[in-house]
Amino acid sequence: MDAVLVVNADLGPLHRVTVQHAIRMLCRRVAEIHEAEPDRLIGVFPLPRVVRLVRYVVTRWRFRAGPGWSRAGVLARDARRCAYCDGPAGTIDHVLPRSRGGRNTWGNTTASCYACNQRKGDRTPAEAGMPLRREPATPSWVTLAR
Repeated sequence: MDAVLVVNADLGPLHRVTVQHAIRMLCRRVAEIHEAEPDRLIGVFPLPRVVRLVRYVVTRWRFRAGPGWSRAGVLARDARRCAYCDGPAGTIDHVLPRSRGGRNTWGNTTASCYACNQRKGDRTPAEAGMPLRREPATPSWVTLAR
């Protein structure tokens, strides 16, 4: 296991950290173990799966703004399925190519398989004759947590 889920004091998910970071949080007593791997220890601590913060952290800003863009987030939002052929996706495609001013935003990126990404090239989907099967949109925090 390489990532530990950090939950707020009210058990709302916040983010993931490395095991080393989670152990440092436990040593500083800003978090406590909520779930751990059975029979696995790191020093005196059981190997954590989930740590819970001792004090509540206000996160209202997260729900208004939505999650920040990331490659992993785009793949998770699209369930690792290509937006053009619905096959397994491993790359990110920009609907408006970056060479034409396209940005890394939720509405301009979609998951794509390597073959479709190469075929589309430096064109828009309309120019390439490759319609999108689903329009890219900003996901909710709940969608990305699944």
